[in-house]
Amino acid sequence: MGQRAIDQSRATEIQTALIKSGYLSGEASGRWDAETQAAMQKFQSDNGWQTKLIPDSRAIIKLGLGPAQDTEVSNNGSSAISTPEASTPVYSQQ
Repeated sequence: MGQRAIDQSRATEIQTALIKSGYLSGEASGRWDAETQAAMQKFQSDNGWQTKLIPDSRAIIKLGLGPAQDTEVSNNGSSAISTPEASTPVYSQQ
């Protein structure tokens, strides 16, 4: 498989999160199919991000599937380091 392939277990995690968020219906299949890609593109578009076939890190974090770290995630999907009052997002440019 090429670089653009998503591992079956990761695809299942993403699909489950998209289902919980209302962007995908049915059950997670673990296949990165056209329906899943369309749901991910819609999710990214609705959040004002570029719509890519492969989800970017902001989408993964907003879906609750980012790395387990001690960071806060704001409503726009940017991680703020240290305290919840921190106003400097990790993503300085889009």
